[in-house]
Amino acid sequence: MTELWVERTGVRRYTGHSSRGAEVLVGSEDVEGVFTPGELLKIALAACSGMSSDHPLRSRLGDDYQATIAVSGPPDREQERYPLISERLEVDLSGLTADEVTKLLTIVSRSIDKVCTVGRTVKSGTEVTFEVVDSGGT
Repeated sequence: MTELWVERTGVRRYTGHSSRGAEVLVGSEDVEGVFTPGELLKIALAACSGMSSDHPLRSRLGDDYQATIAVSGPPDREQERYPLISERLEVDLSGLTADEVTKLLTIVSRSIDKVCTVGRTVKSGTEVTFEVVDSGGT
């Protein structure tokens, strides 16, 4: 299993790491060149939807189809949460008939609902635990 962790690099700045060598810069909205945690949540959701819909789209549109998933959702600062996150898949369906589009959109939606782990997690309201451990100054 891939290990994940973040290391503090400054005031409200962290670098996220994976044991596979990936890094992502995380920080406040007022810092250039970083993602906020909320932005990463939304990007993870959009990427998961894209990856979950890749097979049905690829099988009907070809291996090199172009797609963009725009994702947005303003925070509710009183509750400190995102009450609504909206995704919009932009893809060229002009080569399909109206019936083929309808069928494909149904298959894409079902695929995302079935295998997008991030979306399923967000929708289910997953329990999160947190603990503080004394590192002993190391």
